[in-house]
Amino acid sequence: MDWGRAKNVLIYAFLLLNLVLGYQLWNDLREQADSSLDITALENNTQRAMDEKEIRVLAKIPSEAPELPKIAYRFINGGQQGKLTDLPAPVDSKLIFSPRDLALALKDSLPGINGYWYDEAASSSDVFILHPLVDGKWPLFKIELKLFNSNQKIISYQLQAIEITYPEEEKPQRVLSASKALGNLVENFLPEGSVVTEIDLGYYGELFDSDAHLPAAPAWRFMLENGTEYYVQGISGDVISPNTEKTKE
Repeated sequence: MDWGRAKNVLIYAFLLLNLVLGYQLWNDLREQADSSLDITALENNTQRAMDEKEIRVLAKIPSEAPELPKIAYRFINGGQQGKLTDLPAPVDSKLIFSPRDLALALKDSLPGINGYWYDEAASSSDVFILHPLVDGKWPLFKIELKLFNSNQKIISYQLQAIEITYPEEEKPQRVLSASKALGNLVENFLPEGSVVTEIDLGYYGELFDSDAHLPAAPAWRFMLENGTEYYVQGISGDVISPNTEKTKE
């Protein structure tokens, strides 16, 4: 056996192994950095509260804090209840994961479908939930377009039809940052062991049985792993959760 040659082969093999392991380590560190999700953007007392209450945040914490106005909306054509309507022809439900294709497939039955936001966190295998977009970007969370699915086909829909207006007296205001809203939740509202999976900015309005215009304000929505929703009003910082009324920050 040529030991000198064998030695060189072993050296090259170890170098190659080190390169592979080094790349894997670098890739793992990069993924960990990506998955840290800007936790360092939170204040120290919030981070301490997360550790003490064993709260995890798996969602990206948005950095945007745009200036948005309050709006008003009213239900039209019996929109608050929404009429269940069958589609003329079933649509393949896999299209729900491609908004552009979905809008194209449903444009004849639902001409305004491209003005809706697909809410994956609130949807299930049987019902897909979408919300109307304010200014083409911000979902109005509590107003829903439901697409009913059967045998991997969208067969019917139920729409809460609304009309959105912009009161002249309501001027755009800077929205509370997601990190501050999350800090308030972590320290004062979220139970121990909570896992935050989704953070989205949109509009939240209380639902009343009324034909009048109803107010809605910018709000951050925080979805937990167990399906619980928390809303933090983007202007006042009030918190809306299943177990509390509005509470000042």
